[in-house]
Amino acid sequence: MNAAPKNFAGATQRILIVEDDREMSRFLTELLAEEGYQTKVVDDGPSALESYQQGAFDLVITDLMMPRMKGTELIRRLKEADAHALILLITAFGTIDSAVEAIHTGAFHYITKPFRSDELLIHVRRALEQRQMRQEIDRLRSAARRQHSYKNIIGRSESMKTLFATIAHISDLPSNVLILGESGTGKEMVARALHADSSRSAGPFIAVNCAAIPETLLESEMFGYVRGAFTDARKDRPGLFHEANGGVLFLDEIGEMPLTLQAKLLRVVEDRQVKPLGSNQSETVDVRLLTASNRDLEELVEAGRFRRDLYYRLNVIRLDLPPLRERREDIPLLIDHFIQKFAQPNRHVVSGIDKDALALLINHRWPGNVRELEHTVERAVMLGRNSTIVAQDLPANFIASDQRKLPLAEAVSRGYTLRDLEREYIECILDSVGGNKSEAAKALGVDRTTLYRKLEEFKFKV
Repeated sequence: MNAAPKNFAGATQRILIVEDDREMSRFLTELLAEEGYQTKVVDDGPSALESYQQGAFDLVITDLMMPRMKGTELIRRLKEADAHALILLITAFGTIDSAVEAIHTGAFHYITKPFRSDELLIHVRRALEQRQMRQEIDRLRSAARRQHSYKNIIGRSESMKTLFATIAHISDLPSNVLILGESGTGKEMVARALHADSSRSAGPFIAVNCAAIPETLLESEMFGYVRGAFTDARKDRPGLFHEANGGVLFLDEIGEMPLTLQAKLLRVVEDRQVKPLGSNQSETVDVRLLTASNRDLEELVEAGRFRRDLYYRLNVIRLDLPPLRERREDIPLLIDHFIQKFAQPNRHVVSGIDKDALALLINHRWPGNVRELEHTVERAVMLGRNSTIVAQDLPANFIASDQRKLPLAEAVSRGYTLRDLEREYIECILDSVGGNKSEAAKALGVDRTTLYRKLEEFKFKV
């Protein structure tokens, strides 16, 4: 095997040479081998197509005039088989027009005979650099999609499993989605996951917080403006709808949008046309609209602070994100994730959490939800001096609240398993209803059959 190319790190690039002239093919093989490239030579188009399908080639160098199939036809067939096929064309001076046609067909570049060795190598290196750049861009895009995929949202609770299934089902639909949840529950993360898992993932994702932009600026930010629309409008500026064209526009805190602007947004939602400030012309945009709010929009509608017609337009598909206090079984997973996130890059020694600190975190009310938990873990990692987070690493209010230890925290401190908790809870409920199975099933939120199965499983006297 040849050494790696002088100009590239990593695996050796493979080049397919398509040339019926033996002297030329020998010259190309020797020249490229000196640079460390692996080569294979075939003498016509059909053989080239067969070889390309069987092996992974980074570049094809082909002559224009060959028996059985011209170079232009070979280029067309290669591009049909592989849209990313990289092809360098060699042509005689008298066939420049055909070479230009080949460029339009999809060839990377052409060089004319006779050519210098360094000229050929420059084009080969440029072609392979372009290939590497495209592969790197594809890798980064793929990494970005994985980062924002719903598969990276932390959770194993039933409510989160339901959410994941819904995201997977609706991500590629064109419908508007309304995401509702308390502050800190991850509404933008869900919006990005919907974008990342959709056919629009290569398009832009534009996010704007409607509560963070002054009312006087929000309209121009959303729809853009033309020169002279107002005093400081010295040149045309596209709005967020234009920037999101071909992708997704995420409007966070949509409940804070002024009523006057809601009417203009409604027109855009209905006909997908945007009219910049100061313009008489509307422009069509291709945008999927995702909106979010931590407020009850139905209450705002009843109070006359949000347009009913706009609410129905936005609420085609609704996602309700559960607060952290309603999915406490996800807290240990989230803690572990945040410890890794903050400890490794900063070279901190913290790698876990002890049971007392875990109990405090599990039983906290988390009004700020996952965002509050993230900041709490970050603080504990940065201030911690041991390999595990202990109660003293947590804010003082966590420790103060532990003075009246909650049952769940007590269970954690005792090392209860989920099975232990389930058994003890069923026993407590039965005691509270005097052993009445129907009342116990109702209190537990299960049917009598399920309760009887559990009683047999835990060997209660039925």
